[in-house]
Amino acid sequence: MKLDIDRVRFQFPGRRIDWHETVGSTMLEAGRLAAAGCESGTVVGAEEQTAGQGRYGRHWHSEPYAGLYQSIVLRYSLPASAMPALTLALGLAVAEAILKATDLVCDLRWPNDLLLSGKKCCGILTQADGSTAIAGIGLNVNHASFPAPVCEVATSLRIVGGRVYSREQLLVHILRSVDAYGALLDEQGAQPIIEMFSRASSYVAGRRVTVEQDGVVLEGVTDGLNAAGFLILREDNGKRTVILAGGVRPA
Repeated sequence: MKLDIDRVRFQFPGRRIDWHETVGSTMLEAGRLAAAGCESGTVVGAEEQTAGQGRYGRHWHSEPYAGLYQSIVLRYSLPASAMPALTLALGLAVAEAILKATDLVCDLRWPNDLLLSGKKCCGILTQADGSTAIAGIGLNVNHASFPAPVCEVATSLRIVGGRVYSREQLLVHILRSVDAYGALLDEQGAQPIIEMFSRASSYVAGRRVTVEQDGVVLEGVTDGLNAAGFLILREDNGKRTVILAGGVRPA
């Protein structure tokens, strides 16, 4: 069923929310609006993406009328050092929104994945240019199944919760939570976000994982986040390595 975007707009008077039937990528559309000077909080969403973006150039599966595929333009007075924590803040915001709308509790896999029953239900992609960031959020809501090989690693709120959920209600909660966590980051810096993420994620400390970084596969036990929000891996030889990027997976 097509999303009733007017119902969402009613909750956010004065906020620009562009909702498309089909786009290549909401990230690209939001980037164009940001470059043209749109206000912070501007939303670009679509019922379907034909070239949805994941991390490292991967494709994001965007089944029509089943998920929430949106990008939000965010403008903060943050130093560059605080930007890595923005992705963590967005993860916390979406997890909170899902809990409020569905009673489902997500695990957070550093830095940008939300998991249900060990599978990915949401991915977050953050691209920053100075004080402006584009936050891409892809949430699997009412997907009944996934094509191979995506089904091995992906799930949806419907699959886990056993029922169809209101995408309108979820979107309203997501936008409110993103506003709240973004304001917290902007006003108090990264530390409160890092502390909350560490409590909410089973991957931050004591989890044996593999990480592919710079073409090398590392294995060890996670040992917390540093002051910037990057993951620390304690390798089997005792070396503590800061993970700046890379896919973290259970070993």
